[in-house]
Amino acid sequence: MPTAAKLVAALLFAAMGYLVAEAFKPTMPEGTRFGYFSLICAALGLACGWQVMGKLAGRGYGAAITSGIQTAATFAAFALLGFCIYLMITRALDHRYGHDVVKALLAVFALMLENGARMLAPPVLGTLLAGAVVGGVATEWVAKRWR
Repeated sequence: MPTAAKLVAALLFAAMGYLVAEAFKPTMPEGTRFGYFSLICAALGLACGWQVMGKLAGRGYGAAITSGIQTAATFAAFALLGFCIYLMITRALDHRYGHDVVKALLAVFALMLENGARMLAPPVLGTLLAGAVVGGVATEWVAKRWR
């Protein structure tokens, strides 16, 4: 059921997703084409804000910070997995893995380790954590004000 808290959570975590994507771009090798990367991350943040944070609103401010961090971690995990699967598929279509399906599937995990380490850069991690706390507290505030 739509609530004001879910709407605010969706919008704030969409903004967080966009800002995290923009902070992530400088960590990638020069010449990397990003396409709709930031917009896709914003859409993923929107979905995580609505589905995760929106459902956890109304439990107090301490729980809101924890819920915000949980939402940000969910966003980061799905973004990392989704983009690494996409990258593996594009590489597989270029025949980088030959006809070895297992090698291609294992490449997803190698790509996740490589890109996950890039996500630990201070600007990316800082934006993710700040967005989590702000999104969690603001969603809790809205949940207490508008029912």
